[in-house]
Amino acid sequence: MKKLILIDANSLIHRAFHAIPPLTSPGGEPAGALYGLSGLLLKVCRDQRPDFMAAAFDRPEPTFRKEVFADYKAQRPKAPDELVSQLKAARGIFRDFGIQTFEVPGFEADDLIGTLVEKFKKEPEIKIFILSGDLDTLQLVEDDHVVAEILKKGVSETVIYDERAVKERYGLKPGELPDYKGFVGDTSDNIPGVKGLGPKTAAGLIQRFGTIQNIYRDLPPNDPAAKKVLPFEKEALFSKHLATIRRDAPINPSKEDLRFNGLDEVRLTAAWNELGFQSLVKRLGGKPAETKATKKETGTLF
Repeated sequence: MKKLILIDANSLIHRAFHAIPPLTSPGGEPAGALYGLSGLLLKVCRDQRPDFMAAAFDRPEPTFRKEVFADYKAQRPKAPDELVSQLKAARGIFRDFGIQTFEVPGFEADDLIGTLVEKFKKEPEIKIFILSGDLDTLQLVEDDHVVAEILKKGVSETVIYDERAVKERYGLKPGELPDYKGFVGDTSDNIPGVKGLGPKTAAGLIQRFGTIQNIYRDLPPNDPAAKKVLPFEKEALFSKHLATIRRDAPINPSKEDLRFNGLDEVRLTAAWNELGFQSLVKRLGGKPAETKATKKETGTLF
């Protein structure tokens, strides 16, 4: 079976930024997150041997979620300049790997991944892996045909979620996770949910009725959870809307647009020598250039 890997680029870069010790390129630019991203991609390409790859980026413009809810992700601190510069430079890392990137104003990376999943999950000969640093994409998992590979610790360990693993963690199907967040909210994204409604009650209601819409249609007024739930239909449905990954972003690549043709060792060697990533050049089999990087990189993270 062919393998398609869809990468949540912003998530991986953020994770690498916080996991990798400070590293400065020979040119004096912050490079730790780029080093972590490069090492992770090298490991993925060598270990998994994908046939197709794509990476999705967030954009700085307000998303459709921010437009309908001004406090969406409002609690998150502003990204430091040294991270912002590496987020911009990361597009070049993906180009050096020959990985197609996508970004659309108004949509988050998860929505682009959801759109690509929706398009290519119909291909019976393709298995889709979603590579991300957070759990939001678990709602896209389907059986073992669409799975999520989530970074577990730093950028060196991952755990794979198929539909069974999602059920074991939440007691719910992947497609029910937006309903779950509609009730319990999501502090990382500042999605409010329904106050006072805990995970156990929320999961139990969804197991009984399937969706938030069904719950507000069928939950008896004398049910023990009714007082906590029934007055807050608007809040629950709105939070579910915020938590639901879109699958209709305006991108439509062909399968061939995403084909991965293997590592271009000459190009990667040149790029990594310029950035001072000597240990990665050695792992690739190339010849490290003499550099004056201000911090010694670590070659044991992957």
